[in-house]
Amino acid sequence: DPSYAGQLMTLTYQLVGNYGVPPFTVEPNGLATFMESERIHAEAIIVSDYSEEFSHWNAKESLADWLKREQVPGITGIDTRELTKVLREHGVMMGKIVFDDEPDKVPEATYAGINYVDKVSCKEVIRYNEGAGKKKVVLVDCGVKTNIIRCLLKRDVEVIRVPWNHDFTGMEYDGLFISNGPGDPDTCDEAVQHIRKAMSLSDKPIFGICMGNQLLSKVGGATIYKLKYGHRSHNQPVRMVGTERCFITSQNHGYAVDNNTLGADWEPLFINMNDGSNEGIRHKTKPWFSAQFHPEAASGPTDTEFLFDEFVKLL
Repeated sequence: DPSYAGQLMTLTYQLVGNYGVPPFTVEPNGLATFMESERIHAEAIIVSDYSEEFSHWNAKESLADWLKREQVPGITGIDTRELTKVLREHGVMMGKIVFDDEPDKVPEATYAGINYVDKVSCKEVIRYNEGAGKKKVVLVDCGVKTNIIRCLLKRDVEVIRVPWNHDFTGMEYDGLFISNGPGDPDTCDEAVQHIRKAMSLSDKPIFGICMGNQLLSKVGGATIYKLKYGHRSHNQPVRMVGTERCFITSQNHGYAVDNNTLGADWEPLFINMNDGSNEGIRHKTKPWFSAQFHPEAASGPTDTEFLFDEFVKLL
């Protein structure tokens, strides 16, 4: 998942690696079959007990071999349950894995202000289902997961995937999709400018997910703030505003939209039932909306995949 760029991933389950890693294969549409992107994006992984032996019908290599091949470090023997308690109490924090006898000599890393979206976005325009889809959707790639593209393709649309800072406003399309991605949305001003320009030129439908929710909110005048405790699980409950409908969602984000700063033409669409934070917005009169969670799942619940249907109906 490209959204993990710039992060040390702590796996809380005690035993990791026992079912190995599937092969990297590509579907006819050009998407990775078993992966959410073409490579590992996490900076490193932290586990408690690592199993050297693996067994699964679809496993090709061990987790250690995969990490080594992609030059991503990992560390074992860490009490990840205790580490989780520290993070839960004190909030997300900077960390470093040091292979040295004098760790204080290693300079402190920084996360703020780095444009991780630029690191994970595609570098050229990529087309899927070209000429075969009934409608055309421009997908602004801020670090898109393959299953998001798959969810659009199976609804019979042509997807035009563009780099995060690409000016797509001169292209021919029926709808705009703004993808998920890593890091601070305040580093993506070019994308915000292009989205704002597109909205000034037409009322074509817009759908954003995760980072896409934050970028659309910035166009709507909102400010973004960093959560002390990011939402990173498959069991986050959200409520659709104006209804009593509650959905269980998959989430992976460390920033949130300040509902109180949304422009007068915008309103919250979903609210997190745990902490009351924003989980989506919509325009009051135009076909523009977004979700902070991941309706495409992969992994996680598919309760909100209907949002793709709602978007395609608007095209």
